[in-house]
Amino acid sequence: MGLFGGIFGKGDGGGKKSKPEIPWVALTSIEQLDEIIAKSSAKPQFIFKHSTTCGISRMVLNMFASGYSLESNQADFYFLDLHAHREVSNGVAQKFQVMHQSPQLLVVKNGVVVAHSSHGAISEIALEQYI
Repeated sequence: MGLFGGIFGKGDGGGKKSKPEIPWVALTSIEQLDEIIAKSSAKPQFIFKHSTTCGISRMVLNMFASGYSLESNQADFYFLDLHAHREVSNGVAQKFQVMHQSPQLLVVKNGVVVAHSSHGAISEIALEQYI
């Protein structure tokens, strides 16, 4: 299936009824940050910063995905591949005034980061409280 097939939900599903998959939007440009800010007044925007070469980041991403239970229209989920888009990662840190870590989850509402966490603590963020 490959890395992006698993991340962006392109699998065969094996015919099993499963939990909702995260409707990832690839975060690939600094211009998208202004879009995230604008959209955050209508619904929360989540940014997941992931290092594709880090086993801990992969483990945290899997834990985050396994605990996901929101409907696709409740929030937008942006996936940032740190190695492919280093300048975007730097832009996130600068625009939202949150020191870079990896993996990292940021919650943006009304144009500002209202919560953020990194590493294993990401799974402790109750996404529902921001809806």
